[in-house]
Amino acid sequence: MTRTFLSILAAFIFITGCKNSNSSLADSIIAPGEMPNITRDNANNIHLVYGKGDSLLYCYSADRGVTFSSPALISILPNLTAAHMRGPQIAATSDGLSVTACNAAGDIFSFVKNNSGEWMKTARVNDRDTVAKENFMALAADGQNAFAVWLDLRDRHNKIFSSKSSDGGRTWSKNMMVYASVDSTVCECCKPSVVMRGNNIYVMFRNWLDGNRDLYLIRSSDGGSTFGKPEKLGTGSWALNGCPMDGGTLVINKEGQPVTVWNRKGTIFSCEPGKEESKVGEGRSGTLESLNGRNVYAWEAKSAIMISMPEKEKKELGKGQLPIIKAVGDDQIICIWENDKKIHRAIMSL
Repeated sequence: MTRTFLSILAAFIFITGCKNSNSSLADSIIAPGEMPNITRDNANNIHLVYGKGDSLLYCYSADRGVTFSSPALISILPNLTAAHMRGPQIAATSDGLSVTACNAAGDIFSFVKNNSGEWMKTARVNDRDTVAKENFMALAADGQNAFAVWLDLRDRHNKIFSSKSSDGGRTWSKNMMVYASVDSTVCECCKPSVVMRGNNIYVMFRNWLDGNRDLYLIRSSDGGSTFGKPEKLGTGSWALNGCPMDGGTLVINKEGQPVTVWNRKGTIFSCEPGKEESKVGEGRSGTLESLNGRNVYAWEAKSAIMISMPEKEKKELGKGQLPIIKAVGDDQIICIWENDKKIHRAIMSL
C-alpha cells in the first residue's frame, strides 16, 4: 500500500512539475551496479541495463524516469564485462527489447524481452569464437531490425565488424566487416557507436591513421549490407601514441541527420558530417541527445558530470563518470551515470 501511494505521489509530482519549464529532479541512486545503458521506447518508457558481477540486470521506468522498478535478472553470464567503459547494450524494437552483453573471452550474447515480459537468451552475435576480446560494442534498433557493431580481432588487428537482426534480436546475420584501417588497426580501446533509422545506419569509431586518433563516421543506406567511404569528423587531428579510451556518441536529429560528439585532446567537440566542429566543454566521455532540433550535451569533467542545455549555463549534476542522456518527452531529458559502483539519475527540463 505504501509503495503504491509513493508511486502515485511521484507520478503526480512529475506531471505537475512538467508544467514548469524549470522543473527538475536532482541526482539520486537507482541501484548498485556498473556500466549502465539506457533506451526509450515509443511509449516514453525508459529501459535500463547494467552489470553487477556476473549478473546482467534490468529495470525500467514507466513515469519518464521519476521512479524505477526493482532490478530483474536477465541472465547470469560468467565473466560478464561491465567495467572500464565496457558494458551491456540495450535497444527498443517493435517486438520488445534487445540486449547484448560480452564476456571476458570475447563472445557477444543476445537476449530479448518479448511482449509478454519474459527475458530469454537467444543467440551469439559473433560468428567466430572470441573475436570481441576488447569487449567494446554498440547496439541500435529501428522497428524489428537491430544492428550491432564491435571491435573485432579476427585476423589479428582490430576492425569494425557488424551483424544485423531482422527479428528483434532473436537471430543474427553472418558477420560483416564495416571498416579496416589501412594502418593495420582502428583505435584499440575506444567504443564504437551506431544509430539507425530505416535503411540508414551510421557507425562512428575512433580510427588510427598516420599516428592520429581521430573520429570517423561511415554510413550504410541499404540496411547495413554495404557501407560507403568513412568521413573524418572535425578539422583538427590528435596525434597520440596511445589510446584515449573515449569513443564519443552520435544521434539522428529530427531532420534525419547524424549529430556527433567526441573528445580531442581533452576538449569535447560536436559536429554534423561535412560541417565545422564546435566546442562543447572540457573533459571526456561526451554524450548528447537531440530534442526538436535542440542539442543537449553531457560529459565528465574532473570526476563530475556536466550538462549543457540550450540557452542555459553549464551545470554540474553530480560526481561520476560515463553519462548517457535520453529525451523523456519534448522538453525534458534524463541523464544516467555511474559513480562508486552505483547508478545515478537526474531529470532536467529544457
